[in-house]
Amino acid sequence: MFAAGGKSGIKSFFSLVSCCCVVFVTIILIAWNFPYLWITIISSLIILILVIYLRDADIKSANTAFLSSVIILVLLVLLVIPLEYVAQVQGFSSENSADLESMSLLIGFNFMNAAIAMTILSCLGAVAEATVSVAAGLSEVLSHDPSVSNEELYQDGMMIGKQIISTAFNTLFFGFFGGFLALFIWFIRLSYTFGEFLNNKIFVVEFLLTIISIIGVTLSIPAVIWLTMLERKKTSKK
Repeated sequence: MFAAGGKSGIKSFFSLVSCCCVVFVTIILIAWNFPYLWITIISSLIILILVIYLRDADIKSANTAFLSSVIILVLLVLLVIPLEYVAQVQGFSSENSADLESMSLLIGFNFMNAAIAMTILSCLGAVAEATVSVAAGLSEVLSHDPSVSNEELYQDGMMIGKQIISTAFNTLFFGFFGGFLALFIWFIRLSYTFGEFLNNKIFVVEFLLTIISIIGVTLSIPAVIWLTMLERKKTSKK
């Protein structure tokens, strides 16, 4: 990372290590039955700060990306909580029965809380990447042509966003397929029916993570454009 990015590579590496530490502390606090939702939200904000601000970018685009990510985080929390309760995919599946045979599940822990926290934290990377890319792109547009109209700025933002959505979807899809490949082969060798495959808890968990991440990325684009235009309006008034 240092050879490829120099100082930025070191910052990115430090950001990655710091985010891992935050996630580790989050796991411990949730396991100790601290309020899972508040712990998850606070950890998410810390992760977004580490990911967005520990990079070589102007402070305005970083602020726009952070505020957009916070807005999307709130929307994702409102989406994930009812969706997890409807899906009922918390805990372990029947495929884990052999691993859990000698262990006790009576540990006084609500696995629904863990499922909600996991889903929210798993979406942050894709959302932060989308907001940073769009905010940086719009910042470049404004720096080269400060007199650009809001309509042209909106079109430029949507053009950048379309490219990001395409890349993000491919990244999320192949990440999902690559992580699920061994289980795909296992299901085929065990002669699972199509219905059993679609209703398998492990598959549904990974599928929901991918879909929610795509929703978050899609909502990030208009959020960044709107905040950029709002900031520009405030600056022009001053």
